[in-house]
Amino acid sequence: MADDMAEVVILPGLDGTTTLLGQFCLHLRKLGIPVRAIAYPTDQALGYEELESFVRSRLPLDQSFVLLGESFSGPLAIQIAARAPAGLAGLILSTTFARSPVPLLRPLAALVRFAPFRPPMAVLSWLLLGRWATPERVSSVQDVLRAVSPAVLRVRAVAALRVDVASLLPAVSVPVLCLQATHDRLLAGSAHRVLVEGLPHARTVEIPGPHFLLQTASERCAQAVAAFCAGLVS
Repeated sequence: MADDMAEVVILPGLDGTTTLLGQFCLHLRKLGIPVRAIAYPTDQALGYEELESFVRSRLPLDQSFVLLGESFSGPLAIQIAARAPAGLAGLILSTTFARSPVPLLRPLAALVRFAPFRPPMAVLSWLLLGRWATPERVSSVQDVLRAVSPAVLRVRAVAALRVDVASLLPAVSVPVLCLQATHDRLLAGSAHRVLVEGLPHARTVEIPGPHFLLQTASERCAQAVAAFCAGLVS
């Protein structure tokens, strides 16, 4: 890979940790792609606007970078990319959305604040991992969720149910790659359609896997990201 390859900066899913991104980062580094993931506070209930400030203060200052928004962090990555920070060379959106991923639940978003945020692992496994579930993966997800305050998870869930940054999509001027899981049980197909309609020049790569695509198809995702990054400097 070229010495001037942009660094991939990953914004994680709802848990906000970097724990579940280890294998994906490892595969990227093996392909010569510099990468780091930004972890969110596990004990501070921050919505998208607060997280944008948090992330912006941690972006590279003296080198080009590619921003990757995974799931919950897709709207955040779109917000940042639309405002064109210095050094931004590309945007990657992985199994994510620009507006509420479950529109029918949007009116009920406020009630999530009062709901217990420990859904049965069998339900989470079905939604997030599907037939790619293994005891090790289920255990990892369970451990990560236990490490984050339930109040924090509830605030993030409410933010995701209420978000709508679709109007910002046309303002994204950098190249965009969309990673779409073929067996995503959490997001409806309409979520991806909103992205491609707002980003007509974006490239979509479909990869066999569930919503937790970076975790279950780490190598395939890394290859797609590496090819995208290579194209930015060719």
